[in-house]
Amino acid sequence: MTLNIQDVTLEINGITLLSHFSLNVKKSDIATIMGESGCGKSTLLKAIAGQLSPSHVMSGQIWLNNQRIDTQAAHQRHIGYQWQDPCLFPHLNVWENLAFALPKSIKGVQRKQRAITALGNVGLEHLKNYHIANVSGGQKARISVIRTLLAEPNALLLDEPFSALDKQQRIQFREWVFKHIQQQGIPTLLVTHDHDDVPDNTHCQQWPTGNKTC
Repeated sequence: MTLNIQDVTLEINGITLLSHFSLNVKKSDIATIMGESGCGKSTLLKAIAGQLSPSHVMSGQIWLNNQRIDTQAAHQRHIGYQWQDPCLFPHLNVWENLAFALPKSIKGVQRKQRAITALGNVGLEHLKNYHIANVSGGQKARISVIRTLLAEPNALLLDEPFSALDKQQRIQFREWVFKHIQQQGIPTLLVTHDHDDVPDNTHCQQWPTGNKTC
């Protein structure tokens, strides 16, 4: 699986946010984008996911697994997109939120068990029957990322997924997420302001706008 961004330019109301940007993210790779607020990092993720607002204009091409996807509707792209806002369903409890994302091939009681197992892997099994209103912001952030991974996407977009966690939680959960990405072989694009979120042994390049891509 490969995510290939080819010569992408993004504009809003005649203002260029990103100019002629290209990046190839291979299987299991985690490419990290860093830069000041308002410079187009999150907008690029929205463009890849097919969720740009009508006020944005994009040129260039986006390919996933040798198939062009920028001409497809968002639901056809098979991309996991983790927003800064957890966006969990308030009418479902924690395990039901996770089970909702599982592939349809997983049936019956297996859906609940898969969800509870995922919670146990990050030390949150005790929350399985909690309503979303009764869990903390940091717990919601972790539950939301787990849900995105359980959907088994062909590519993954993470927009500051660890920012709501304290330092120790951030380290442990980040390691779990990176391990899961590598095990599933998911090409991943990560937006962050924290240098500690950049995976080891990565190469950094400058964006045309002066941002940094690792």
